[in-house]
Amino acid sequence: MCRIIPDMRFWSLTTVLAAMCLTVGVASAQESGNRYRAGHSTHGPAFDEGPRGKPSLLDGIGRTHFAITTKNPEVQAWFDQGHTLLHSYWFYEAERAFRWCLTLEPGNAMAYWGMARASGNRERAQAFMKKALAGRDAVTPRERAYLDTWALVDGPDAPDRDKFRKSLEQIVIDYPDDIEAKALYAEASMFSGNRVGADLLLKQVLAVSPDHPGAHHYRVHLWDGPQGALALDSCRRYSELVPRIGHALHMPGHVYAGLGMWHEAALSLDSATRAEIRYMGETLVFPYNTWNYAHNRNYLSYVQEQLGLADDAIRGARELLAVPLDPKLNDAERYSPHWQGVAALTRALVKFERWDEILTDGSIPWGTSVRDKAQRAWVETLAHFGKGDADAARKRAGEHANLKAEFDKPELSWLKSQYATHAAELEARVSLSKGDAFKGLGRLAEAADLELTLRDEYDDPPGYPYVLYTELGKAYLAQQSPTLAIRAFEKSLSVVPNDPFTLSVLAQAQVAAGARDKAAETWARLQFIWSDATAGLKPLASARALGLTAPAVDRSPGKQRNYARTSLDQHGPAIWTANPAPTLDARDATGAVVTLDEFKGKNVLLVFYLGGTCVHCLTQLKQIGEQKDEFGRLDTVLLAVSSDTPEVNAKSQEGFAWRLLSDPALANTKRFKSYDDFEAMPIHSTLLIDRQGRIHWGRHGGDPFDDVKFLQAQLRRMNERQAATPATASR
Repeated sequence: MCRIIPDMRFWSLTTVLAAMCLTVGVASAQESGNRYRAGHSTHGPAFDEGPRGKPSLLDGIGRTHFAITTKNPEVQAWFDQGHTLLHSYWFYEAERAFRWCLTLEPGNAMAYWGMARASGNRERAQAFMKKALAGRDAVTPRERAYLDTWALVDGPDAPDRDKFRKSLEQIVIDYPDDIEAKALYAEASMFSGNRVGADLLLKQVLAVSPDHPGAHHYRVHLWDGPQGALALDSCRRYSELVPRIGHALHMPGHVYAGLGMWHEAALSLDSATRAEIRYMGETLVFPYNTWNYAHNRNYLSYVQEQLGLADDAIRGARELLAVPLDPKLNDAERYSPHWQGVAALTRALVKFERWDEILTDGSIPWGTSVRDKAQRAWVETLAHFGKGDADAARKRAGEHANLKAEFDKPELSWLKSQYATHAAELEARVSLSKGDAFKGLGRLAEAADLELTLRDEYDDPPGYPYVLYTELGKAYLAQQSPTLAIRAFEKSLSVVPNDPFTLSVLAQAQVAAGARDKAAETWARLQFIWSDATAGLKPLASARALGLTAPAVDRSPGKQRNYARTSLDQHGPAIWTANPAPTLDARDATGAVVTLDEFKGKNVLLVFYLGGTCVHCLTQLKQIGEQKDEFGRLDTVLLAVSSDTPEVNAKSQEGFAWRLLSDPALANTKRFKSYDDFEAMPIHSTLLIDRQGRIHWGRHGGDPFDDVKFLQAQLRRMNERQAATPATASR
């Protein structure tokens, strides 16, 4: 929190810092009585999270209408935008629209209801629902029914999903013409066991509103899996309706990938990546702020692997590893962009047999966690086997086996099945390398079953670089058993339809079994999938060497475009880069104008603070300033901006680590998103700007950011990236 010291506007920073120890206790006591805290929302902690800037009218998001009680037509328009965005799970932008409704019409109960649905966690949702329910008497009976229904999951009592669904069902019955009720009830029922019933309800919505984005979205989720062909019509239409929303472009990719429609899956996921990068560039947010980005980029790499685009898949994985880090969400036990990048990179390097790259120190940024140690041992064992070094492989497999006890601990139980699958595979490969085919094949069959179970637990995208039944088939083929190999390959294709890596060896097994006609059909399917594969792709060369002749053919359940020949530039750039910083036009303590151009060739740590009377602001500046020499070694200058006048700053500038800049009209504060538009007040911001004037990292909020070690580590990463590739440092 940020404390304000009364009557100190003209004190020097040195004097204020000396006085801090005398004021903190008093301020804390005052704050315990709900004293206003500078930089924090006046409405409570729930409002400190989420967006702090006003919304903009968005196109390309679809259109829905949910009538609410309001005296202001603009409130209805913004509510409809927020409600439409919720149908595509764009929670952050939805909350922004609902907050603006409250700015225009304070106390609007339905705007609070919208915020509860967009909130992201139960604690915030409860706070918003409390305010929504306080205004229930001012709305229509239909609106009250929605408020009372959501109170069952976001109210003060424990969530009751069954009562929630029944209450929502009653709204459908009581208001049969309310298509929003039907759409929301179908969404709530998606995973309750009655997919056919939910689908019929969504089709009722589409009969009234054929372009309803929520109905199409929920049908995509509903049939994601083996029956994905049932939603192909909604996959296509949904992407056309909402080209602005990353998740909306992404979600059909799940269905396409599940059906083996690799070209369409890549088009879907690549479009989503571009839309999210475009959004980040327009709004000064970062990959760690955008929940769908890392998952989508990982999934795109997987689909690019399936298309044989080795270089694209590996580049995409390394892009994830190069994006800015979050101070807390970078360890191996969290679903962070960093770990998604590690998962994507290891999967691609194994799949394309880049053994030397795997074994090169630093190529994969392994951490020190048990998960990393086990994953690394597994991958490096495969690499040693791939290079023909059985002794090194067996030794590394033994090191993997020695970690077994770690995964029996409760805190790692969620990784136990993954470890067991890896262990079974390595044991099988060790036995096969020793010539013990009976034991090796038996253990590999067990590992293949474990891998299928692992896919049931999580296959989004798969972490395994291959279907292990395909590896079992290869082992059978090596033992001159093509019939058993074909059975194993067919099992793989039932798990991953049109898996090209399986098709390539299936053709070999069919030729070995004397079934050249079937092999030609397999070759025809493979040619379609790998029509643009990376030159020299080993499995493709092996299949081509069979001498089969057949034109390329697609056996997918829907028509596909060609990924490589379809332009997606309309969605945005393909690669995340740090974006140019907004214009800085402030005045220093002498009154001279200061811009970022003055610091080209230097990194800039730019802090927006709340002036010389804010104790926590000054604590932040003091803690960072104590490390001035280290920041200097990192080629970084320290700039701090507030609304204090140059005259006030002049009293504190001498001997201070920071160059203090004045922004009395808050123009810079607003350009750098360090301003709460909803409550018309400045907030705290800390930003890292590189030598080329691009923002690599930022944090805005009610509290100053004071993790000095993180800032220095991020600056080191920035410097390393720029030294390695000066022209494309942020790629």
